[in-house]
Amino acid sequence: MDPLKIPLAAQAQHTTIDDVTVWEWSGSAYDEGDGAAEWFSAYFGKPSRLVRFKEASETRPTNPEYAQGYKVMFTDAFPILMASQASLDALNEILKEPVPMNRFRPNISVDGCHPYSEDLWKTVKINKLTFIGVRLCDRCKIPNIDQEKAIPGTEPNETLLTFRSGEVLLPSHKNKRQVYFGKNLVCKESLSAEGNGRAIKVGDPVYVVQSFSSHDEAPA
Repeated sequence: MDPLKIPLAAQAQHTTIDDVTVWEWSGSAYDEGDGAAEWFSAYFGKPSRLVRFKEASETRPTNPEYAQGYKVMFTDAFPILMASQASLDALNEILKEPVPMNRFRPNISVDGCHPYSEDLWKTVKINKLTFIGVRLCDRCKIPNIDQEKAIPGTEPNETLLTFRSGEVLLPSHKNKRQVYFGKNLVCKESLSAEGNGRAIKVGDPVYVVQSFSSHDEAPA
């Protein structure tokens, strides 16, 4: 396929598509145009449209049990997922076939810490933005899919189940069979105009301001 380029900024004129559904949510979304639709339709072999979340009229709140007042767009449960290279390296040391970081799809990847130390990070600062660690990220079957070949398997979740399950990490929690990799976060400044114009970039130092004392204390 030829490259498809879509502007990051929303365009002034957008057609709206109704009854868009993702993650048990339904609503309207902006259509990204015929060029994008033709590209995806050709690739998938069936009529497809690319849509953008319509912030002007739609809202998907995060689970208030973990993050009151925050919201997401088309991501799963929380806007930010952080994972460390050290955690991936430690996992790959025991896997028969190493996996790349994209299996876990974090939008912030950090390095220079101990394996799985992000589990206990409660407050993190990056470039004057404050990130709150709201819960450990429980994993579905998606990390078992080779993103290059679209072939599903049993790893890395099968191995993670042996030492990263709720039964091992969080014996007092109810989700014993869940496996955990990475940490869900929200950005404190997203609740106000305070964070407008601020951005984080590759290479920014990461400061851990507060930590939980144990996994039992960390939400999951």
